[in-house]
Amino acid sequence: MDFQFLLDGFREGLAAMTWLEGVAVFFGIASVYYSMKENIWVYPTGIISTLIYVWICLQYKLYADMGINAYYFSMSIFGWYVWTHPKEGKEELPVTWLKPSGWAVSLGIFAVSYLVLVYVLLEFTDSDVPYWDSFTTASAFVGMWLMAKKKVENWIFWIITDLVAVPLYFYKGLILTSFQYLFFTVLAILGLIAWIKSARRNEYEVLLEN
Repeated sequence: MDFQFLLDGFREGLAAMTWLEGVAVFFGIASVYYSMKENIWVYPTGIISTLIYVWICLQYKLYADMGINAYYFSMSIFGWYVWTHPKEGKEELPVTWLKPSGWAVSLGIFAVSYLVLVYVLLEFTDSDVPYWDSFTTASAFVGMWLMAKKKVENWIFWIITDLVAVPLYFYKGLILTSFQYLFFTVLAILGLIAWIKSARRNEYEVLLEN
């Protein structure tokens, strides 16, 4: 895939873009940026983007992604509350690492949700990409849950989600959204680096307190 192909695809995406998709892309990028910065604005911007994508995914028969955007909406409200109501004695919810048990639960949620989604899409919808749609949805499902809990590993699941979503949305003709996920991949990598530093800083502060 050469640079000219990407440039032509981006131009095609801009030409085919609706104003609604443009608004969703703008607020989606803003939400990821604020998440990387551990800024509470991740949630209001994310809520706007996800509500729009619920409608867009319905139009393009991306039913699992439609469901995950509805889930994003509810988890944004939950995360908004958790981030603004830290444990007693803390000014804000700190970034922390998953414990082995947390990894087991996360992978279990991913596996179960993927299998359930594949079954639902194959049996009850006319989706033409049930496996890929289910994969991005299951991965994002875990990523959003871990982000609300401010776990470093949420970025790993987002990177996986974004890498698969790029060709998926390109295939479905949502070119600009595909490029959005390509940009998301870069932001997610930067976010992972930033949150690793934040978690290490929090660990150091805890050691000093003890």
